[in-house]
Amino acid sequence: MRGTSLHMLYGKEHVQRYRETDGEEGHDWRGTTVLLLTTTGRKSGRPYTTPLIYQRHGDDYVIVASKGGAPEDPDWYLNLKDDPEVEVQVRGQRFQAHSRTATSEERRDLWPLMTNTWPSYNDYQRKTTREIPVVVLEPRT
Repeated sequence: MRGTSLHMLYGKEHVQRYRETDGEEGHDWRGTTVLLLTTTGRKSGRPYTTPLIYQRHGDDYVIVASKGGAPEDPDWYLNLKDDPEVEVQVRGQRFQAHSRTATSEERRDLWPLMTNTWPSYNDYQRKTTREIPVVVLEPRT
């Protein structure tokens, strides 16, 4: 694992390196920032962790359910729609959060925030007929 380029981190390896290093490896990725989102599987009931690009918006964290512009929503998004209580890790900080899909009004403000950090989101939106959901993670205090 040593010597692995941070730009090559993806999927399970990204989660593993992020956890092992408290985000020292994996938080900063391809010019943006990544958190770990853990949802509960809607069928299995098991925890699933996904590395996702995020931005802060006030006290909240914002992520995008793009799946690269696929016609269907990503599994993690379907999971949190079923159970909105999630665990989030940002660097070494882990916390519980309530997740929700941004309203249309919120999305108008949050979409540019997210495309500014990852311009490919605009390309993904053009590839699909579904409106790509923007998700707000509200930390539990």
